[in-house]
Amino acid sequence: MATPKSRVSHRRTHNRKAQWLGRLEMPGLTACPHCGETIQNYHACPECGYYRGRKAIEVAADKEA
Repeated sequence: MATPKSRVSHRRTHNRKAQWLGRLEMPGLTACPHCGETIQNYHACPECGYYRGRKAIEVAADKEA
């Protein structure tokens, strides 16, 4: 197994991580076609429970009605 020849400084480690963390982006958001709420891409709508035109999850509002 390979072992490091010398210790990596804190500054070098932080610079390497800063480049990776600087590229992170916010998750994509779209409007739910069923109810119009803003939802995360490829996720069921938490308001109405629909995903790609069909009921995917039960929502608390559905259980009360």
